[in-house]
Amino acid sequence: MSKNGQEHLVLTGVVVSFNGFQAVDGLTLKVSKGELRCIIGPNGAGKTTALDTICGKTGLTAGSITFMGKRIDNLEEHQIARAGIGRKFQVPSVFRDLTVHENLEVARSKRSGVLANAFCFERDSEREELEKLAEFIGLQECLEIPAGHLSHGQTQWLEMALLVAQDPELILMDEPTAGMTVQETHKTAELFIRLKEKHTLIVVEHDMGFVKEIGDVISVMHQGKLLAEGTVEQIAEHPEVRSVYLGTGGIGSA
Repeated sequence: MSKNGQEHLVLTGVVVSFNGFQAVDGLTLKVSKGELRCIIGPNGAGKTTALDTICGKTGLTAGSITFMGKRIDNLEEHQIARAGIGRKFQVPSVFRDLTVHENLEVARSKRSGVLANAFCFERDSEREELEKLAEFIGLQECLEIPAGHLSHGQTQWLEMALLVAQDPELILMDEPTAGMTVQETHKTAELFIRLKEKHTLIVVEHDMGFVKEIGDVISVMHQGKLLAEGTVEQIAEHPEVRSVYLGTGGIGSA
């Protein structure tokens, strides 16, 4: 949890029903400012749907969501984005025909001046600001390469950079390491640990090695509900979590 314990995002009794099926069933979740929260659980547990409700992609059947003390569950997606919530989906959505630098320019134009505020580049040129962001994300050698020529891992990092360029308070990530090599996954973990110094992050992930490396608090969902919550060590020893998701080998074998 964050040092000050300030609640950044609160889901209270969230229910999402699709034709009578409850994908999310009474979910209550509290995430502190500056925290890196991981949400895990078996397929169909409602993890992605929970992210969809936070960013406004899916409406609530019941319950409420507050962000920085204000209700957001009655807002449109673009209004939630403007309020400071950024979402990265499983499939990267970068401009494949544009270079990495051009992609960053497009993202920067959406929030004029945020890079200067976020990275303290007041006296740097715009080019230097973008280069600083590329270096932060690990793409400084790829600025003039079309995004369509990047590796899978690099493409994922570029989309993360596009989010960071808009300086959201809260970043939502849905399986960011899917398809990555072991080396790319480790580099992504290092990136996330740096990102949480400036942002609150919620990460849905199946790679338990990655979760173990990055997670401050882990929330486990099962059948649309919150099954358990705690540190890596607490979750690894939780009998119900072992039964429905981790197995007898615990986090290391999931």
